[in-house]
Amino acid sequence: MAIETNQIVSIEYEVSDGEKVVDSNIGGEPLVFMFGKGQIIPGLENAIADMTIGQKAEVTVKAKDAYGEYNSEAIQEVPKDQFSGIDIEEGMTLYGQGEDGGTVQVTVKEIGAESVIIDFNHPLAGKDLAFVVSINNIREASADEIMSGIPVENQHDDCCGTGGGTGCGC
Repeated sequence: MAIETNQIVSIEYEVSDGEKVVDSNIGGEPLVFMFGKGQIIPGLENAIADMTIGQKAEVTVKAKDAYGEYNSEAIQEVPKDQFSGIDIEEGMTLYGQGEDGGTVQVTVKEIGAESVIIDFNHPLAGKDLAFVVSINNIREASADEIMSGIPVENQHDDCCGTGGGTGCGC
């Protein structure tokens, strides 16, 4: 039976980019997400749609269905003084705030005398990914989980240190 939208899915996975393992939760906490809500990359979500509890599979996700194709226009040169107070190094990842208020991740590509070249592409953009994935659990979401989009396993009792409840997106 196929996994359905709004069901809560728990998986263990290991992912490599063809050269090395880039992430794994095997032996650790499972990844828990609400199916059909874009909480994991689309290619992996599509690949596990027909899997069942206890099933394990090797899945290849093409770049376009993972973090997208590499966009050479997503490179920007910015004045070095924008990084004052930060000990930047080539290859390091920095986080900032985008124009829409969301978090933006950039990679420092090159440091010049007056400017820094940054790359807005995800570090795995343009790469096909190989997953070994197993389904630990599939369950129905509660009404609260459906409303918030956050599985109870991912909710925190202490909201950003304020004691304000669960599901605040901390």
